[in-house]
Amino acid sequence: MIYQSFAVLYDQLFDEEQYQNWFEYTKQQVDLNQTHEWLELACGAGRLAVKLAKQRQKVTGFDLSSEMLALAEQHAYSAKVPLELVQGNMLDLAELPTYDVISCYADSFCYLANEIELLTAFTQVHDHLKEGGQFIFDVITPYQTGEVYPGYMFNYQDDQQVFLWTSYAGEDQYHVEHDLTFFTKQDPTSDAFYRTEETHFERTYELDTYVGLLQKAGFSAVKYFADFGNAPVDEQTTRWFFSCRR
Repeated sequence: MIYQSFAVLYDQLFDEEQYQNWFEYTKQQVDLNQTHEWLELACGAGRLAVKLAKQRQKVTGFDLSSEMLALAEQHAYSAKVPLELVQGNMLDLAELPTYDVISCYADSFCYLANEIELLTAFTQVHDHLKEGGQFIFDVITPYQTGEVYPGYMFNYQDDQQVFLWTSYAGEDQYHVEHDLTFFTKQDPTSDAFYRTEETHFERTYELDTYVGLLQKAGFSAVKYFADFGNAPVDEQTTRWFFSCRR
């Protein structure tokens, strides 16, 4: 399952500057001087959701991983902000109410298997936005999956754990595989390490495909950007940022 072993390390090692970048992009798109009913899809460890809650947004964090939600609960408690947390699959939001804003970052939509699932997710978001509500999210581009990620490696080691991350080209330029290997001490007094492995798959599409699926789901005025909203897209854009309304 995605992020089972990865949750704590992901939270520890993820660049805090990235969360600030997502927050700054969000501020460009949404007036945070007003309080909104807000759904943060695939909220992970809740770092961005907590930042939004500090701005008096009424945030619900939604994630597939119970381990990530447990971390989000800890972060909200430490920050002394209210944060409702719901475990579930973004392909089925039927039990949720409607919101003023729905956001989803860290290329979470790229973990969906195909265009059918992506359209389902976009439709679920559309149907859970209030009239005039706003949807903001990001995805990685084919340049990222086809040119940047293949051959990427990241290694981390301390006294208690070792983490190895290697990315490989997938079946085509739109697909990438990430192999994650963990060596973790079960007993701090022992020299023995326990090995676990996970494989993550990401898939993206051409920009026109995303725009077409958003329109098919019912969204209008679809806007897209690069560089956290600070640049127009070009052929070497690694991440697209979208903003659209119901």
